[in-house]
Amino acid sequence: MLERADLKIIDAIERLGTVTKAAEELHLTQSAISHAIKRLENNTGVKFWQKSGRNLTLTPAGKRLLTHARRLLPQFEHIEQEIKGFASGVQGKLRIGMECYPCFQWLLKIVAPFLKAYPQVDVDVLKEFQFAGLAGLFNYDIDILVTPDPVFRPGLEFIPVFNYEQVLVVGPEHPLQTKLHIVAEDLLSETLLTYPIEASRLDIFTHCLLPSGGSVQQHKKMESTEMILQMVEANRGVTVLPKWLVAEQAKQFAISGVQIGTEGLHKQIFLGLREDAERPLYQQAFIDLALGAPFNS
Repeated sequence: MLERADLKIIDAIERLGTVTKAAEELHLTQSAISHAIKRLENNTGVKFWQKSGRNLTLTPAGKRLLTHARRLLPQFEHIEQEIKGFASGVQGKLRIGMECYPCFQWLLKIVAPFLKAYPQVDVDVLKEFQFAGLAGLFNYDIDILVTPDPVFRPGLEFIPVFNYEQVLVVGPEHPLQTKLHIVAEDLLSETLLTYPIEASRLDIFTHCLLPSGGSVQQHKKMESTEMILQMVEANRGVTVLPKWLVAEQAKQFAISGVQIGTEGLHKQIFLGLREDAERPLYQQAFIDLALGAPFNS
């Protein structure tokens, strides 16, 4: 019979590299882990590990079991936390997946009062490369998805949180800073600095450049908002950010925002959730805080 403890063991050994380290993390003896491995293989008649020197390596069957373990273990954890949360309403873990890079500053405004109100709730924030988009919700890897691009599916709910306008961000000596608005042709000779997201998901491409058949001279991807803005300030490129974020960062960087197109480039941020029959009290409290945050711009 396959047990949850078996899944924890195979995950820990593969993740930590040795039985010794796995035993330490799981608070077991090495002997207990060895017996568990032997029992599992005897019960199933399948070899999940093979020795490679002093180390254990996974067989093809072991790799398959590991895949299932890493999918199922977060679901077990979620179920336990959810039950605890319902019991008390104020204890558990809230896992937030971020598909909006510049929204971290917005999120901080919400997390601070949330942590104060719910000191027994842990908050984990995952960037989009740490979870698999919508699958993160379906697989219980995350509880809430912060995204500007909702994909509506049965079993999911997307709550609109706030509206914002994206603007082109330029440095203090950039010739575009004096324009009332820019069009695609204005970007032909520019270096565009963005977060590490494919162009097909960037609004400046999908709503401005591609419809007109335009492009940019160069497209550079960077992780850090601060590094991007330092480059913009030094007139090494331009970027696109929410207008409210530009207003905040203009206190630190010599930058300004220019409207994109004659109508502006407007977006919404959504909170994606599973359509559970009930939600823990603390999860609903987070949603209420998000809806009340003053970032509608």
